[in-house]
Amino acid sequence: MPRGRPSPKLAITVDAGVHEQVLAAATEEGVSVSAWMTEAARRALLLRDGLRAVSEWEQEHGPLTADELDAARRRVASDVAAVSQARPA
Repeated sequence: MPRGRPSPKLAITVDAGVHEQVLAAATEEGVSVSAWMTEAARRALLLRDGLRAVSEWEQEHGPLTADELDAARRRVASDVAAVSQARPA
């Protein structure tokens, strides 16, 4: 009998090209395919939640202005650069 809380399992089918890219990415990052897919799903869910939040904000306050979008792009680029520098090679 397994100890603790075993992780739930998913059986998925992906396109051949995606399959090869996932295997290569997991190998490159030194993690299992399960760990890589979990992180990819986590990122996709975070992105979906963020887009939903922006949509809700825009419904209440109106569309973001060009200046607000430019500021957001600069912040994201800065955050991505900081994460990339912090990530071990």
